[in-house]
Amino acid sequence: MKKILLVLAVLGMASCQQEKIGYVDNVKLMDEYQEKIDVEAKFKKKVEALTKKRDSISQAFQLEAQAFQIKAQKMSQKKAQEEYGLMQQKGQVMGQQLQQEDQQLQAAGQVEMDSIVSKVKKEIIAYGKAQGYSYILGGGEGGSVLYGTDANNLTNQVVKILNDKYKK
Repeated sequence: MKKILLVLAVLGMASCQQEKIGYVDNVKLMDEYQEKIDVEAKFKKKVEALTKKRDSISQAFQLEAQAFQIKAQKMSQKKAQEEYGLMQQKGQVMGQQLQQEDQQLQAAGQVEMDSIVSKVKKEIIAYGKAQGYSYILGGGEGGSVLYGTDANNLTNQVVKILNDKYKK
């Protein structure tokens, strides 16, 4: 009988030491993190500038091509073909340069976003340790939390910490 009581007491003590678990809605966290919002806005401006540049170059090239067509009517066929080949090369070079700029912009944006994701993960880990959590799970689209009570949702606290640190 004493052994049974002892086992029950040990089990009771063990059940009192439950793991502290919380979760963060990754989508909401990233949507509300000001640094991420600012980085997206900065890159949106850069993309718009590149688009304007591309449109401007395209328009200028089209005008040049139209002028060439008029000029080509007065040239010999051989000379017109040579000139047409040069125009094609010029168009390809411009297209490649614009594509390269676009790729560089995308790569730079990805580096910044990766940095933000890393910063967010570190902050979640620090928050979890400071608050005594055994686990903090990721929710939202593609997350591992299918259901969690509002009491276990740490998203707002983590967003506040991240935004406060970003403001400094």
